[in-house]
Amino acid sequence: MQTLKLAHIHSLAIGAIACAVFLGACSSKEESEPAPTVTVQVAAAQTQPIQQLISADAVLYPIDQAAIVPQVSAPIKKFYVQRGSQVHAGQLLAELESQPLQGAVTENQGNYQQAQAAYQTALQNAQQQLTLAQQQLDAAQKLYDSRQNLLKQGAVSQKDVQDAQIALTQAQNQYDSAKKQYDLKAAEGQLNAARGRVTSAQAQLDYAKITSPIAGVVTDRPYFTGETVPSGQPIVTVMNLSSIVARSHIAQDQAARLKVGDSATISSTGAPKPLEGKVTLVSPALDPNSTTVEVWVQAPNPGDKLKPGANAHVSIVAQTVQNAVVIPAAALLTETNGATSVMLIGSDNKPKQQDVKVGIRNGDNVQITDGLKPGDRVATTGAYELSTEDPDVLAKTTVQIAKPAAAGDDSN
Repeated sequence: MQTLKLAHIHSLAIGAIACAVFLGACSSKEESEPAPTVTVQVAAAQTQPIQQLISADAVLYPIDQAAIVPQVSAPIKKFYVQRGSQVHAGQLLAELESQPLQGAVTENQGNYQQAQAAYQTALQNAQQQLTLAQQQLDAAQKLYDSRQNLLKQGAVSQKDVQDAQIALTQAQNQYDSAKKQYDLKAAEGQLNAARGRVTSAQAQLDYAKITSPIAGVVTDRPYFTGETVPSGQPIVTVMNLSSIVARSHIAQDQAARLKVGDSATISSTGAPKPLEGKVTLVSPALDPNSTTVEVWVQAPNPGDKLKPGANAHVSIVAQTVQNAVVIPAAALLTETNGATSVMLIGSDNKPKQQDVKVGIRNGDNVQITDGLKPGDRVATTGAYELSTEDPDVLAKTTVQIAKPAAAGDDSN
C-alpha cells in the first residue's frame, strides 16, 4: 500500500515537470516570433503651392449682344447680311420701305422754311419799329431838355415844358412796346416747333436703315424681304463672340470666398482645352429661386469655338497658398467623427498614427496645416490596413517600402 502511494506521487511529479517543460517551450516560441511586416507605399510631405478651387456647372453667353428692334413699322425692303455674317459697329444690315417717311421729311422741311421766312420778316419789322421808336424817344428827350433850358431863361412857358414832357413819356412807351415785340417769342416758338418736326421726321426716316450697334456675328435673321416685323420683335440679332461669359450659380458659403479678378478656367466640349479667364461678377444678391449666388467668368474665345447657350464647367481659384505642406490625398485617414490622421513612417520604418489638421484639398493633394513638417514620410497605399491594427500590434510592426507602380502597369 505504501509502495502504490509513492508510485502515484512520483507519477504526478513527472506530469508537472512535463507540463512545465511544455509551457516553457510555448513561451519561448512566442518570444522568438518575428514582428509583423507590412508592405506599403510612402510619400514625403513637400512644400509647394496649392490652390483652393471652386467648381460649378455654367451656361455660356456672349460678351455682348444686340437684338435690334425696328423703331418704325414698315415692310422690309432689303437685307444686306445673312446668318453667320461678320459685321462691324455701324454697318448697314437692312432697309425698310421709306417713301412715306421721305415724304414726311420733305413736307416738314417746307414748313420749317416757311417758319424761317416768317421769323425773318417778323425780326426785320421788329428791328425797324424799335429803331424808329428809339429815334422818336431821342428826339422827344432833346426837345424836353431844350425847353427846360429855355424855361430857365424865360424864353418859353411852363406849358411848353409840360407838352414836351408828355411827348417824351409817349415816346418812351412806344419804345418799350417796340422792345417787347423785338423779343419775338411767338415767332421763335413757331420756328422751333417747325425745326422739331423736321428733326422727328428725319429720325423716322433714319430708322428705316437698320445698322449694327456692335461688332460681331449675325446669329438670327428670322424675317424675309417684304415682311413687316411685328412690334417689339427683333429683325436681326448680333452677338460678339470674341469673348465668352460663363454664368454659374454657386452656394453662398463658397461664393463668399470669391471676388472679381480671381483666376478661373472654362471647360466645354467646344474647346480642346480649358480657356483661361477671370471672374467679372459676383452678384451682390441671392437668386430668389435657388438662394445661390450668380458668378460670371469671362475668357477670350479664339475662333468663336464656344457657342452661347452651351453647357460648360468653371473652375475658380478662390485661394492660393504658396508654401504649403502638401501630401497625397491617399495618405489621409478620416474617422467617422471627422478627425484626420496619417501613418507617419519613421527613419527605422516603424509606423505611427499621427493626428493632423487639414487645410486646402485640391484633387489628389491635401494641405496639412499642423502635425507634419516637410520631408516627413507618410504611408499612402497600405495606410488604411495599418490603421486597423491593434495599438500593441502596430507598435511591433515594421513596414517594407514598396516601389510605386510604373505608369501604365496593369499587372496588378
